[in-house]
Amino acid sequence: MVNLESLYQELILDHYKNPLNKGLASNPSASVHHVNPSCGDEVDLNLIVDGELIVSVTWDGVGCSISQASTSVLTDLVQGKSAQEALKIIDAFSEVMSSKGSIGGDPEILGDAVAFSGVSKYPARIKCALLGWMALKDAMLQAKVIR
Repeated sequence: MVNLESLYQELILDHYKNPLNKGLASNPSASVHHVNPSCGDEVDLNLIVDGELIVSVTWDGVGCSISQASTSVLTDLVQGKSAQEALKIIDAFSEVMSSKGSIGGDPEILGDAVAFSGVSKYPARIKCALLGWMALKDAMLQAKVIR
C-alpha cells in the first residue's frame, strides 16, 4: 500500500524541482514582494487580470522547498479562475494551514495543495506554505479585484 504522506512529499519535491509559472511576466496588473522574516524565504509575484479573471500569476523566489513548491501549486490552481474563486481557494488553504493537522482539505477546491496539509502540524513551517498565497491575496487587493 502506498503511503499518502510519501506521495505528498514527492509532489512537493516535484513542484520544488520543476516549478510552474516561475519567471516574472512583464506588464502585470499588480506586482508584490513578500518575505517570511522568520526564515528569510522571499517571493516576487506578478498578477495579470482581465476584469475579474486571473489571466496569469507568475513568480520568482528563493527559499525552502515548502515555500517554493506551495507557490508553484498556487499559481497553477488559480490561472483562469475568477478573483472570487481564487479567494475561496486561498481561504480554504488558509483554513487547512491553521488547523494544526485536523483538516486535510478538499481536493475538489485545493487540488495538489492538499499535499501541504501535513505542514499545518509544524507551526514554524506554516508561514513558508502561506508565503505565495498571501502575496497573491495582496496582489489581488492591489489590482482591485477583491476588497
